[in-house]
Amino acid sequence: MTARACVQCGTPAHTSDRFCENCGAELAVHQVLVPQLGPVSASCAECGGESFDSDDYCVVCGHLRGATDRDERELGPIALITDRGLVHPRNEDSGAAGFLDGDGEGGPPAAIAIVVCDGVSTTDNPQAASGAAARAGVETLLSWLSDGRDAEEAMVAAIAAAGEAATAVATPDQEHAPSCTFTAAALATRGGRTDVTVGNVGDSRVYWLAAEGAAEPSQQLTVDDSWAQELITAGVADEKAAMADPRAHMITRWLGADAGAEPLPSFAVKSFSTSGPGVVLVCSDGLWNYLPNAADLATIATVGDANTAARTLVEFALASGGRDNITVAVVPIPPKDTEAA
Repeated sequence: MTARACVQCGTPAHTSDRFCENCGAELAVHQVLVPQLGPVSASCAECGGESFDSDDYCVVCGHLRGATDRDERELGPIALITDRGLVHPRNEDSGAAGFLDGDGEGGPPAAIAIVVCDGVSTTDNPQAASGAAARAGVETLLSWLSDGRDAEEAMVAAIAAAGEAATAVATPDQEHAPSCTFTAAALATRGGRTDVTVGNVGDSRVYWLAAEGAAEPSQQLTVDDSWAQELITAGVADEKAAMADPRAHMITRWLGADAGAEPLPSFAVKSFSTSGPGVVLVCSDGLWNYLPNAADLATIATVGDANTAARTLVEFALASGGRDNITVAVVPIPPKDTEAA
C-alpha cells in the first residue's frame, strides 16, 4: 500500500521505503528552499532584452531581471515566507527548512531544521551566497540529526558546510566575493519538552515566543554579530543608544570567501529547552528591525496557526516600511503532527 510520495519528484512510495525508486531521494527527509532557484522573467521588463549578466542585470539597459516578490511554503509544521520588501530591487535573503519523519505515519517530526541567510548587499551576487548557504546548512543539520548526532555538534557542522557553500559560489572575476549571514534552529521533542539548538553568524535572529501558559518567557535565543551588539557587550552603550549608532547594523561576522578562518565564539551555538506552548521564530533583520522585542513579537506570532502568524509578521514589516528583504519561519511548540499541519 502506498501512503506517501517523494517530495522531490512526486513518485508514490511505500511506507517501508527509505529512498525514492525514481530519483533516489531519502523519503524520511523533507526539505524546501525559498525563494525558489532561478528568476521568473525570461526577458527584461524595461527593454525586452533576453541577455543578463551573472548578477541578473540586463546587458542592454542594466535593469534588474524581475522575480517574484514573495515565496511562501508550508512543510509539515513549518511555515516559511520570504519577501523582497518595498525598497530593494531583488531579494537577497534565502530560507531553507526541513524535517525528519517521526516513528508514526503523520505524527510529529523526529527533528526540524530551519536556516535563514541574508546576503550582504555590498558584495557581488549575494543572493547566490545566501541560497547556497541555506541549502547546505539545512542538508547538513538533517543529515547529522538523522544519524543521531549531538545537536550542537550538528549545528557547528552546518555552519561550516554553509560557509564552504557560500565560498564556493565566488568567481575569479568578482571584485567583492559573495557573502551572507547564517542563522539556524534545530528542534527535537522528547518527553514533552522541545530542545531548540541555535546557531548564528551575523544579525538574523532566533526567538522563543511564549504563548499563554508557557513556563519560559519570550526571549531572543541568538546573539547578534553586529556593531550594536559589540557596544552592548562592552558595556559602553545600552540597547537604545547602540541601535541609534549609524554603524549599528554593520555586521562583524559573516560567511563567504573573505570571512576569514576565525573559530566560532562560544555564544554562536547554544541550546534552549521548553515545554511550550509558543512558537520558535527564525527571521532576518527585515522583520526584527521593526519589532526587536520578543514579548512584542509574541503578541503577533502566537495568534492563529503557523502560516497565519508568518504572514502577519511579514505584513507587519511591510506596513512598517519594508526597507529590507524579509524572511520569516515559524514553528509551533509543541510541533504539530505532519498530517494535521
